[in-house]
Amino acid sequence: MNSTVFDILRRPIVTEKSNYLAGKLHQYVFEVSGTATREQVKTAVETAFDVDVVRVNVIKLPAKSKRNSKTRRLSIRVPAMKKAVVTLKEGDRIPVFEGVE
Repeated sequence: MNSTVFDILRRPIVTEKSNYLAGKLHQYVFEVSGTATREQVKTAVETAFDVDVVRVNVIKLPAKSKRNSKTRRLSIRVPAMKKAVVTLKEGDRIPVFEGVE
């Protein structure tokens, strides 16, 4: 199976916690494809951003339902998601996350 980088990495996740992880621990968080493996995520990040990846942690988040803020009876289903926390080598940085506070 020959997947491109864009098939594996869907989008970066930018939150307060991911900014902290990027600044202090050199870890970056991405939403990835549901079928992506650790090796595929590692090679995708290394080829896309030209960095050295030390470790990849993969987390599967289940689907959830939440209530709409306007109507109490209407519930909205948030789909399941798979995300990857990528740890880089000490001197490497990904410029996509720079300057986002």
